[in-house]
Amino acid sequence: MTSGNVLTLNTGSSSLKAGLYRAGDAGPALRMSMLAERIGLPEAQFRAFDDGGKQVTDQHRDLPDFGSALRAVVEQARGQDIAAIGHRVVHGGSRYSQPERVGPELLDALRALEPIDPMHLPQAIDTIDSVSQLLPDVPQVACFDTAFHRSMPRVAQLYALPREMTDAGIVRCGFHGLSYEYIIEQLRTIDPIAAAGRVIVAHLGNGASMAAIRGGKSVETTMGFTPTGGLVMGTRSGDLDPGVLIHLAEARSMTAQQISDLVNRQSGLLGVSGRSSDSTT
Repeated sequence: MTSGNVLTLNTGSSSLKAGLYRAGDAGPALRMSMLAERIGLPEAQFRAFDDGGKQVTDQHRDLPDFGSALRAVVEQARGQDIAAIGHRVVHGGSRYSQPERVGPELLDALRALEPIDPMHLPQAIDTIDSVSQLLPDVPQVACFDTAFHRSMPRVAQLYALPREMTDAGIVRCGFHGLSYEYIIEQLRTIDPIAAAGRVIVAHLGNGASMAAIRGGKSVETTMGFTPTGGLVMGTRSGDLDPGVLIHLAEARSMTAQQISDLVNRQSGLLGVSGRSSDSTT
C-alpha cells in the first residue's frame, strides 16, 4: 500500500462526511474525521474530531453548497499531505463493478445516471468537481455502493420487462454495498465460518435495505433500480404497486418530478406518521 494521507468523502443529501487516514503497509489509520451538516440550509454546522474521537472544531457557518463544505474540510486538514481522495458514490449503475479513477468519461457516466438517483448523485458530482478545482493534482477514486451487488445471479438482477429495457440497463442494481462489504470483512475476523456461509444483513437508517450474502458475495437485495425501492424508509416509500404511480399521473395529473418528490421525500415513515421520519419519535 502506498504511504501518505487518504481523504475519504461521503456525500449525503445535505451532509458531507470526511475522514483523513494515514495509509501504509499496516493498514489505514484514522487521523481526523469531519462532518458538515445542513448544507444549503440555515444554521449549517461543521465539526471535526481527532483520531481519538475528541471534538476539536465546532462551527456554525454558511455552507450554501457542497463546494463550500469541501473547502471547510480542506481548511481543517491544512498542513496534512493528501495523496489521494476516495469518494463514496451511491450509484454506478450496472456498468461499474470496481473502484474507478475519476476522469471525464466517468463523470459523463455519472451525470447520465443523475435522473435515476436525484437525491445523491448531484451532490457527489458537485463534490468531485469541487475537489478538481481545490486540489487539481490529487488523484480521485470513486467507490460505488452498487458494485458489491454486481455478483448477484442474473435472474436476481432482472425485472420482468421487455429485453430491450434490460439491455438498456434497467436492472436491479442494489445499494449500500460499501456497508455490506465492510460488515462481511468484519464478520470474517469474528467468525470466518459464518462469513463464508449464508448471511442476511440489514442496513437500517434513513435509507434501509437488506441483502442475502453467500460466500461473501451478494445473491439478492431488497433495493432495485434506484434507492427508492425495497423496505419502507425514513422518507422513501419502498416498493409500490406500479399502478399507484400510473394512477397518480393519470388521476391527479402529477408530473414525473412531483412523483419523484412524493416517493423520495414525502413518504416512508414521514408519510405514514404525518410528523417525522425518525422511528424514535
